[in-house]
Amino acid sequence: MNGSTSTPTPTPTVVEVTVCDNYINGEYIPSSTNEYLDVLNPTNSKIIGKVAISNSKDVNHAVQIAKNAFHDESSSGNNGWSKKYTIKQRAACMMKLHSLIEKNALKLAQLIVLENGKNITEALADVAKGNETIEWACSLPSLACGNNLKVSSQVSCEDRRDPLGVVVSIVPFNFPFMVPMWTVPIALVMGNTVILKPSEKVPLTMNYTCQLMKEAGVPPGVFNVIHGTKECVECLIDHPDTKAITFVGSSPVAKIVSYRCRSLELQPPKRCTALGGAKNHLIALGDCDFDTASSDITVSFAGCAGQRCMAASVLLLVDDDDDDNNDNNNIDTSRLQVLVNQIVDKSSKIEAGNQPGQMGPVIDEVSYRKIISYIEHSEQNCDATILLDGRSWSNKSHGKEDGGGGNLWIGPTIILHSNKDDKTMSEEVFGPVLSIFSVPTWEDAIEIENKNPFGNAASIYTSVGGNAEWFTSRFRSSMLGINIGIPVPREPFSFGGLYGTRSKYGDMDITGDGAMEFFSNRVKVTSKWPIVRNGKRGPSSSSRKRSRDGEEETSSKAQPAEEPKDAANFAGQM
Repeated sequence: MNGSTSTPTPTPTVVEVTVCDNYINGEYIPSSTNEYLDVLNPTNSKIIGKVAISNSKDVNHAVQIAKNAFHDESSSGNNGWSKKYTIKQRAACMMKLHSLIEKNALKLAQLIVLENGKNITEALADVAKGNETIEWACSLPSLACGNNLKVSSQVSCEDRRDPLGVVVSIVPFNFPFMVPMWTVPIALVMGNTVILKPSEKVPLTMNYTCQLMKEAGVPPGVFNVIHGTKECVECLIDHPDTKAITFVGSSPVAKIVSYRCRSLELQPPKRCTALGGAKNHLIALGDCDFDTASSDITVSFAGCAGQRCMAASVLLLVDDDDDDNNDNNNIDTSRLQVLVNQIVDKSSKIEAGNQPGQMGPVIDEVSYRKIISYIEHSEQNCDATILLDGRSWSNKSHGKEDGGGGNLWIGPTIILHSNKDDKTMSEEVFGPVLSIFSVPTWEDAIEIENKNPFGNAASIYTSVGGNAEWFTSRFRSSMLGINIGIPVPREPFSFGGLYGTRSKYGDMDITGDGAMEFFSNRVKVTSKWPIVRNGKRGPSSSSRKRSRDGEEETSSKAQPAEEPKDAANFAGQM
């Protein structure tokens, strides 16, 4: 993507402190509070930026600008993003943006490495995956065109998708480019104006993306970015002119956002999709390919330092040789011990750093302490065996050059559990930690997966199709994998956890056709048109005759055409 076969540099050699102000109406504007938070590089804990803290005044300003850009009520009604620009013209802006993202992919990836800590390969993938959604959004003129059908002899029905207005997207730290692009390009092409609220931990990537939006021809006020913390988010949700809210983050906050959008104090309640956390289970059968499975599982749990909602978290081993595959209570895990050994071996070879194949730090001190606490709990309270201990990374000098702190490093950690009720087996750790537990039957594995309160993703490793189907028809998750540890649906398929679990609150999914539905209102038009000529109903075809030159002419004595009787005339008569 960067146009070079050589290894790209993870970060620029000279890093300046970047001030991230709000981006409103096509300009960078300081917040009214004139307050800023430090943005730290997790690799070495050095300050790399300042991000504005916004309040209700800033939110009101941003919403008013976005509202004006959506539909200029002071004009004849044909101005604004939703009216002046057709869906094809809006998609054309995204086509330009797609090209600009490709040209500036390395710059964006370097910013992601700088503020998030990913390795450069992961950062480039972050950009590429986000650009895939932009690419899909460019196809919306063909996908969102609506339907038309003659439903009876004189009645036709059609539907269309109208934009909502000002929509808000609140995004997390773990994918600074991809997750914002899950929503922004689709919302824009559907005719909405957008206010994006990035994580205050990683504002640099979106700060630069604003420039690319402007260069792509997105008009002022159509795409806006506002920075801040809890007050800013609550004001965006509560504002009467924001019509829909999307959120990606932890389950407790997703629940709060969803409930706040549906609060009785908000009239009418707001459309909301809020994606929460995950506890993804992988199940390995004795017939799986150990070499490919071990590589895939290692990448799944350790990639991006485990800071992604699709990461492997629990590996359940089922080594059942009985043909009935349910009655073997004396499990022999000797075969699957080979798989475990390979996972430990491959994970132990991962090095710390931001180069390809290496693993970066976790995002901050709070995350680091949380991950360490889960490891210590399993070891000290639940008689677990630490097969690979990533805590040793904290004693090394990763990222401590030039006076940096560098205290956020934790390596791949693999825990062999003896107690399935260990909280590390059921709660989201959000770090490079893999829990392994052996069970005697398929039902036992499914029971553990089904009882988990999350419902994001699950995968089965097997070489037998029937075995895979047995598990995928019983998993209690919405994104399932077969011999793949990160089963992310790609456009046109949408992304989202299972309703009724801690992984998903609110309405619909967040990408693909789910987002197309979320960011629009379906308007249905049912019509019935009589045929009228010269103020009278037109003649029937039987009363017409042909002139000598073939022209059709109407008899002066022709009677008005009798309209065909409608079998269902929508007036309660048949």
